[in-house]
Amino acid sequence: MDHQSTLALFDRQMRQAAPPETSSTTIEADDRVVRHLGGDQGWNAVLWSGLDEESADEAIAAQIEFFGSREFEWKLYGHDRPADLGDRLRTAGFVPEEQETLMIAAIGDLDLEVTLPDGVRLEPVTDAAGVELLLRAHEDAFGESADWLRPRVLAQLAESPENVRLVVALAGDRPISGARMDLNPGTAFASLWGGGTAPGWRGRGVYRALVAHRARIAAELGYEYLQVDASDQSRPILQRLGFAALTTTTPYQWRPLGR
Repeated sequence: MDHQSTLALFDRQMRQAAPPETSSTTIEADDRVVRHLGGDQGWNAVLWSGLDEESADEAIAAQIEFFGSREFEWKLYGHDRPADLGDRLRTAGFVPEEQETLMIAAIGDLDLEVTLPDGVRLEPVTDAAGVELLLRAHEDAFGESADWLRPRVLAQLAESPENVRLVVALAGDRPISGARMDLNPGTAFASLWGGGTAPGWRGRGVYRALVAHRARIAAELGYEYLQVDASDQSRPILQRLGFAALTTTTPYQWRPLGR
């Protein structure tokens, strides 16, 4: 896999020409930014920007004005320009969250032969009851509320079920890990999310099995690449599987005063 050309393809397909997440969300683009519009309760974000030193501050102010009272995220990548765009966002009042690594793998290059620990099975999530298991796994793995994720996942299942695959790993009746995959029609990329594993089950191949499970589905559907925004914890596992680190990504959050 050629890293430079793959990153350029990712920028074109997944940022500049990004598909909407569900039927109730929209993508809006002009010559300087691409926005994902999810309404008052959904995910609002700047997905891509083509800025320079002269246009950056004006564009940042314009996005703040555009979104008004809504919270939104500016998804900044390490190769975005100008080089000090992150500093400019902070100056404007955005708050950066934890930096992650954009990792991509050609599915055909991955070793998908993995074995689950004894007593663990993978179950597809297709309804509200399954979503609750997924959220319980998330909360157990990360030690934080997953309430923010519930409406987003339920909307995907209700409005665009063909574009999402959800799976939970169960040890008996206990959900120990949950993972999501967004399918992006018209692109070469399927996007992997989640996969955090409960304490006591880490280091036993559960995360690796969830990646392989989703990779097989993506391959059957004709996707060429898998994309992950990887934490420091998952990055070495993904590297051993065959993923390459292409750049960094940092969500910068804008929250209007009083929210």
